[in-house]
Amino acid sequence: MELQEGTVVVIHAFDDIPEHLFRISEVYEDCVGGYSTTGPLAGEYGEPSFDLILKVHEG
Repeated sequence: MELQEGTVVVIHAFDDIPEHLFRISEVYEDCVGGYSTTGPLAGEYGEPSFDLILKVHEG
């Protein structure tokens, strides 16, 4: 899976947050930084760990 700035990924559902899209702005050693683009966290910054990434979003 190619993770780099600008890549949009699908984040796995967790707690009360449904599956959603996330645009990567930085790739770190153990996670990615960026912003949710859909769902209840849209517009919010986060740093999800790699295990929360389901796949790269095609489209």
